[in-house]
Amino acid sequence: MRSRNVDWLKPWEATVPPGDTSAPRTFRGLVRDLRRQAREHRALPFAVTVDDHFAGQLTVTNIVGGSARWAQLGYWVDRRYAGQNVIPTAVALVVDHCLFALHLHRIEVAIRPENTASLRVVEKLGFTEVGYAPGYLHIDGAWRDHRLFAITVEECRGGLLRRFKSVEHGDTP
Repeated sequence: MRSRNVDWLKPWEATVPPGDTSAPRTFRGLVRDLRRQAREHRALPFAVTVDDHFAGQLTVTNIVGGSARWAQLGYWVDRRYAGQNVIPTAVALVVDHCLFALHLHRIEVAIRPENTASLRVVEKLGFTEVGYAPGYLHIDGAWRDHRLFAITVEECRGGLLRRFKSVEHGDTP
């Protein structure tokens, strides 16, 4: 799937800056690194599936406890499943897990300003824009600006998935 979606994902994919030897350079290496981080309780990598078919990935990273209790969330989807509410549903499920099962307080998402599909995800889910970060992440071979979004447990009373599904069906949340 990754090779079939290379052109679709390339503009949004994290890349390793020249000279950095600390990060994996292949998708397999990334998977190994995410597994290690998961064992250390610093990341939660999730496979996104549709009818038992792998459709993408959602990853919670930089999990911080203590007085912060927050994490960052990123995702990608196979082009065949784009625009079908697969990722908004997966994000809502994972946010609910992070806020209500892991008792985190805040989840953040960073999105390139040009990534209209990803911006639509956070819009549908009611994330709040909290800032703009010039040169935030190395993406597609260069340091790229990002818009920053967040949602807190106080904003998700009753669960984000429930709220998303009620809005999706025309109900008032």
